[in-house]
Amino acid sequence: MENKQQGNGVMKENKAVKKKVNWSGSLIAASLTGAFGSSFLYGYNLSVVNAPAVYIKKFYNETWERRYGFSVDESTLTLLWSITVSIFAIGGLVGAIIVTPIVKFFGRKCTLLLNNVFAVTAALLMSLSLLAGSFEMLILGRIIMGVDAGISLSALPMYLSEISPKEIRGSLGQVTAIFICIGVFTGQVLGLPEIFGQESRWPYLFGAIVVPSLTQVVILPFLPESPRYLLLEKHNTSKAEKAFQRFLGKDDVSHEIEEVLAESRIQRNTKLVSILQLLRTRAVRWQVITVVVTMGCYQLCGLNAIWYYTNNIFSEAGIKHETIPYVTLSTGAVETLAAVFSGLVIERLGRRPLLIGGFGLMVVFFSVLTVSLTLQNTVHWLPYLSIFCILAIIASFCIGPGGIPFVLTGEFFQQSQRPAAFMIAGTVNWLSNFAVGLLFPFIQAGLQTYCFLVFAAICFAGATYLFFVLPETKNKTFHEISQAFSKRNKVTLEMQEMNHYPGERKSSSEQESNFTSSVDNGKTKKGVV
Repeated sequence: MENKQQGNGVMKENKAVKKKVNWSGSLIAASLTGAFGSSFLYGYNLSVVNAPAVYIKKFYNETWERRYGFSVDESTLTLLWSITVSIFAIGGLVGAIIVTPIVKFFGRKCTLLLNNVFAVTAALLMSLSLLAGSFEMLILGRIIMGVDAGISLSALPMYLSEISPKEIRGSLGQVTAIFICIGVFTGQVLGLPEIFGQESRWPYLFGAIVVPSLTQVVILPFLPESPRYLLLEKHNTSKAEKAFQRFLGKDDVSHEIEEVLAESRIQRNTKLVSILQLLRTRAVRWQVITVVVTMGCYQLCGLNAIWYYTNNIFSEAGIKHETIPYVTLSTGAVETLAAVFSGLVIERLGRRPLLIGGFGLMVVFFSVLTVSLTLQNTVHWLPYLSIFCILAIIASFCIGPGGIPFVLTGEFFQQSQRPAAFMIAGTVNWLSNFAVGLLFPFIQAGLQTYCFLVFAAICFAGATYLFFVLPETKNKTFHEISQAFSKRNKVTLEMQEMNHYPGERKSSSEQESNFTSSVDNGKTKKGVV
């Protein structure tokens, strides 16, 4: 009876811990500063080239004529512009590939800081290209900016997932997607003719990149490194404890330290796992497949095609050409609001409903959009239905598929596997991005408005897979998520514990001993068993 009462007391205490969530100033500052200098720039660079496209092409032609004495032919100009736009994805792929050793040796926070070298270098090259009369500088700047984006889209979600309590891990993880949307919207606003969308001012659009970078460089050094990285990879218990205390805003962090040490006891290994090792690990096979599917659908779901059609659909609806840039701002605003909404409800609704529901809604609205575009010349009000479908598709994407894949990648894998997992996710992300940019013009030319049915099929396939495979991960530890996948991976819990690669490690008892000796003040010591 006494044991039962004690057990009930422990359960109540655990529930109380789950319910009480501390949003400390350091946690908020780290997430906002990290995202502003990272995912914001990714979103910004997706949209910033649209407004000055005409002026940049004119700059290319004038530079070519000055060098060679004749104007560049149309096909060469189109090729140069296509390279300028698409090479951003090639840089992103490079960044995704090199991020694993960087986060291992420098840590999550320092990786974000060092990454600003790429951003500032790219900003200088692109903003000075007109003055120097060199379009090669603009192209080189785009690929360097892509490297920055490739690193940040792996390092930032990794950092956010490791500094946040599991009760708000999804909400904090959505900061990545929210700032991508804000970046896209900012690029649209700054590209208006009244601001930098003029022939003499377009270089300022690229020079503005230094503002988020320098902001991050000034603020982020005063915030802690990931406490999980410090404890499990650097074995620095005193710094890990201080980092937990600052991020959680409390002195007693015994519960959090115990959770991390419990993960250490399960994995028994904190040596960095390579991509090949991760792919061979049976215990995470379906986690890897799920990350590949979600990241592939993230890029292949057709949102880029929506941007391609937006101006044409607005024009068909009777909106004047000079007014379209202002109306297009509505797409960026809807994108941002939907991402914020997702961040607010993700811990209540969970990852599954938002992700599956988002893809499901995209299937519906892509189908309706196909019909309305096909018949829009026969019924006068159908262009307005097309506008509604565009906004609905953007909102459906942002409430789930636009940010949750990054959250899941951070939740599925243990400390030693996480960098390799983000490298796989990043590689799939950027290869899919490049494939869409390369293949979509041919798909559009061949299928016309029916091209949206291809994206509807991709969204349907993604939603179906996730419905049958994806478990709910909100408020769950890595161990609990592994248990949810264990049956599908056909491994027992004992096999999961042993299914990791030997290497340099500290035993859990040694880490606990180090922690106990480093916090001898009686406040946190009681929580470590």
